[in-house]
Amino acid sequence: MLSIKKYAAIDIGSNAVRLLISTITEPDNKPVTFKKTSLVRVPIRLGQDVFVNDYISDYNLSRMKQTLKAFQLLMNCHKVEKYRACATSAMRDAKNSRTLVEDIKKDTDIDIEIIDGNDEAAIIAATDLHELIQTEKSYIYVDVGGGSTEITIYSNGHTVISKSFNLGTVRLLNNLVSENDWEEFRNWIKQSTKQFPKIEMIGSGGNINHIFKASAKKTGKPLSFFYLSSYFQLLNSLTYEERIAQLNMNQDRADVIVPATEIYLTAMKYSKARNVHVPKIGLSDGIIKSMYNGNN
Repeated sequence: MLSIKKYAAIDIGSNAVRLLISTITEPDNKPVTFKKTSLVRVPIRLGQDVFVNDYISDYNLSRMKQTLKAFQLLMNCHKVEKYRACATSAMRDAKNSRTLVEDIKKDTDIDIEIIDGNDEAAIIAATDLHELIQTEKSYIYVDVGGGSTEITIYSNGHTVISKSFNLGTVRLLNNLVSENDWEEFRNWIKQSTKQFPKIEMIGSGGNINHIFKASAKKTGKPLSFFYLSSYFQLLNSLTYEERIAQLNMNQDRADVIVPATEIYLTAMKYSKARNVHVPKIGLSDGIIKSMYNGNN
């Protein structure tokens, strides 16, 4: 007998708030499938408040409430039976986060869970990568967000180590990342990957997805280090306004894509990865998968 259910994931990030609704199909004697039914992204950029002023402003709190009320309506319309709302780096660092979680619960009836960097890395690692990861190979999985970057090393089909770094696009735009932060990032990658002479990178996040789409590469084909370096040079040669006009970028993408590309390139350089694979997965997909696995 065929079983169909709908789960939703709310990802409250430092750059944007996302709602992913996924249809989970469980056919008899066949693998379970996860299909993205709806994906909505609202660029609230909480990190702009928190990383500079330590608090989420009343203005962005109001925008969050409006967004989450809309998400609640969408989940009701889709007849979502289970959801999980996870807040990451900006909400972790905000001094008024606990008060806001209670306030949002009263206004929207949505429970927000503030997860730490290790939880975030573990949830991202739960994403379905079996079609991409080959058991005989080694990979460095890099997920770049507005407030943090999560890295997981895979080898022989298993997770070797994961770590979260306070190295994110919104932090970098506001000059809140020190040379010591960069040095820790570079050294950790170098030390954690030195035992793997051949390693490939997997990149996730909205910025690397945008770059992959711009490359016109076929699905499943990786981007080379040379291509990413060339694209980085192109980005730096254009102004913010030119990136919007010439590269068809959204306003909230045209600035963060530059530091994001720098992070990906740094990870490739210090892991000695020559290629980066870009599956369309991220924290929201991991939330859906972890919820499903928790029920089975």
